Amino acid sequence: MTFTAVPASADVYELGEGPVWDAGRQRLLWVDIVAGTVYEGRLDAETGSVTVSGRHVFDGTVGAVAVAAGGELIVAGQATLIRADAGGSRTELARVLPEGVRSRLNDGAVDPAGRFLIGSLAQDGRHGQEVLARLDKTGLTHLDTDLVLSNGLAWADGRLYSVDTIPGTIWVRDYDPDSGRAGPRREAFTITDGSPDGMCADAGGNLWIANWGLGRVECRTPAGELLDVVETGAPHTSSAAFAGPDLDVLVITTATIGLSDPGPDDGRLFTARVGVRGLPTPYWNPC
Repeated sequence: MTFTAVPASADVYELGEGPVWDAGRQRLLWVDIVAGTVYEGRLDAETGSVTVSGRHVFDGTVGAVAVAAGGELIVAGQATLIRADAGGSRTELARVLPEGVRSRLNDGAVDPAGRFLIGSLAQDGRHGQEVLARLDKTGLTHLDTDLVLSNGLAWADGRLYSVDTIPGTIWVRDYDPDSGRAGPRREAFTITDGSPDGMCADAGGNLWIANWGLGRVECRTPAGELLDVVETGAPHTSSAAFAGPDLDVLVITTATIGLSDPGPDDGRLFTARVGVRGLPTPYWNPC
């Protein structure tokens, strides 16, 4: 089926990304990577509209955000992971990228047990040297060190799916949340039309992948079969997440960056109802 998303935000973002639903506080979080800002918002599940209720500004870029059960944020800054509490205190948790490397942190997500995974992209044309790293109580572990542009992450049916945008590859590996054991990666499928970006999974185990360049989100099976399409009309569609009290509203981020003549809705948040529900977003558990 083909669905049409509707603009949901009044504001326009240069590089909107990484929507996250915080069920405990009924709030939506997302980032503008270039602006170095984490946004908090309220989602009206009836109308699909999103209203900004708070902002957290950081030095440099902000690639992703996650939430702890107590409401604290874990934020992927330019090269480090930062914990930010409600009182404004900020603590560096880990340096992911070495000093002097012209890369930045990009998309991230929390695994079913509460560990935070984060990827990177190069800012100087290097290829095949980017990472997918994981932060848990033992510290930082690198799952991949040879990616081109690490992007969306999703867990379904006991497996971790991850996007490498430039080659268009969706990787899959067995993943045990209890132990954190990750198996060797293998290619699940490749998208050659447009560029796969952010990603989430629904309760049925299918993947919803934002397609940068085609202005849409694609629902695909874990084997890559195209099931549904959500059109946004915004060419640079960047990510998606299920949100709302019933996890039945698909929230989509878009961007104006790289567009020579952005349209009036480019860079806005969009929402759509697509007839399925998402999975609850796990809370970050640093212990």
